[in-house]
Amino acid sequence: MTRKVIIGIDLAGKSENPTGLAVLVNRKVKTGLLYTNKQILGNITQNNPALVAVDAPFNLPKRGIFRKADKEMIKNGYRVFPLRLPSIEKLTLRAIKLNKLIEGKGFKAIEVHPTSTRKALNMPLKEWGKIQTILMQIGLGGDLYERALTPHEIDAVIAAFTAYLYMRNETEAFGDEKEGYIIIPKRKNWRKLEI
Repeated sequence: MTRKVIIGIDLAGKSENPTGLAVLVNRKVKTGLLYTNKQILGNITQNNPALVAVDAPFNLPKRGIFRKADKEMIKNGYRVFPLRLPSIEKLTLRAIKLNKLIEGKGFKAIEVHPTSTRKALNMPLKEWGKIQTILMQIGLGGDLYERALTPHEIDAVIAAFTAYLYMRNETEAFGDEKEGYIIIPKRKNWRKLEI
């Protein structure tokens, strides 16, 4: 793994709720919880990442409740929520704004979906302790060994790990240019992953 910084963000719909953040450098993960866009952006700027992966939709559908990306995800067995649900729409509007701010600072961001990453890699979907153990078995260190991470932090680590796989051409993209892409790892058992 080259010395590239990757950031994963599990974005909350409202700034009062915790957003998970993971900074991945050379297999070591540093995680935490942030709240405001200013805090998130400050952390990104400070760490100067090669790539930022955000668990939140970057676009609303042009019409209907799903984008092409969401329909393709569902067709491939991944579960995503309709973007016109009030809570998801609020999250999407925040993600659109944040993504503009990230790009405005000169960083590249991709949209990811950690639950689908876990499904693609044959991991448990919601058993957080087991997921954290698997991340350590894959070869990630840092905060994973220090304490039990919150679900938001684990989702942020999964987002960063998805970005790591993306940089190694081990992902696929669902969607199109018009409404955006969701990046998911190519299907593979996590036991066969090497970092």
